[in-house]
Amino acid sequence: MSTALSSWPGAERRDPPATSSTWVVRSPLARFLQAQADDLRGGPQVRVLDVGCGVKPYYPFFADVASEYVGLDVVDNPAAELLGRVEAIPVEDASFDVVLCTQVLEHCDDPRQAVSELRRVTRPAGRVLASTHGVQVYHPSPTDYWRWTHTGLARLFETSADWTSVQVEPAAGTGAALAMLLGTYVEIALRRTVLARPPVLALNRLGAALDRRVTRLREPVPGSLIPNLHVVAVP
Repeated sequence: MSTALSSWPGAERRDPPATSSTWVVRSPLARFLQAQADDLRGGPQVRVLDVGCGVKPYYPFFADVASEYVGLDVVDNPAAELLGRVEAIPVEDASFDVVLCTQVLEHCDDPRQAVSELRRVTRPAGRVLASTHGVQVYHPSPTDYWRWTHTGLARLFETSADWTSVQVEPAAGTGAALAMLLGTYVEIALRRTVLARPPVLALNRLGAALDRRVTRLREPVPGSLIPNLHVVAVP
């Protein structure tokens, strides 16, 4: 990665510290998006839309495969080229090859309309890369409405638009989810100071180790808690 890209905003999302309770969500998400960008490498360049882009933290992953990387945000944002809601994306049909929608669906008013819009703006044989929570504490930004199971999220996509394929995978397992929840309250109890880092790190390591060792903990089975879910949907 070039020097300019290595200093791109959002490094804490591309390489999140394991001393944070958000690591359980952010680390697998970064690996997922990096793998998707790697899969595109070697083919024709693609036009990318980042829905709910913030500072465009994942742009460095796609920089060398994107002919254009366009950001959309629901609030005024100097990093975003477009202003609008995921339920009404202000671009023409089939405008983009790759559409990112990371940690947005839980905050939107109408998830079915949002998924329909993601499909509308994606070119045939393109891909929508989405992520959203299975289990998470309430975190309004500015609202927080929805949580899904893996089957519920698959159904949302499959019934909201026509797709050639929809894949929904757990980002982490029950051990990681419990570590995330406990770590969140450790951070709150210790007022999010540096004192929270060692216990949160220990929890994250323990949760990840349990998921690696116990198949039932890392899979979406009855009784499981899945912190985050990743979607690849192909028109």
